[in-house]
Amino acid sequence: MIKEPEHDQQKCNKNIMAVHDAMDILNGRWKISIIASLCFSTLRFTDLLREVEGISGKMLSRELKNLEENQLVTRTVLNTQPITVEYELTQYGHTLKEVIESLAKWGHNHRKKITGKL
Repeated sequence: MIKEPEHDQQKCNKNIMAVHDAMDILNGRWKISIIASLCFSTLRFTDLLREVEGISGKMLSRELKNLEENQLVTRTVLNTQPITVEYELTQYGHTLKEVIESLAKWGHNHRKKITGKL
């Protein structure tokens, strides 16, 4: 008979706290979609508005500001006429790419399990 390892309550609590910290940053309906869109390229505000279906301009602006405050996204204002604003993931923001890819893979598998199709 295989003996199961003992439950380490302290380690469990640290992991739960870390998950709560991550979810505090990534919470809401839009942030993960915004980060996923920026994983592949720098995008202008209007491009992000088109890519993240259903988000309003006001909400996109609010979410980008929050992501910028958390050092996940940088905002660059270009000296063009009219002014162009571009957003890109910071180096730190790119550390979420693997998380987003794992989440997407899980989502595909879950959809397939539940509906029987991709």
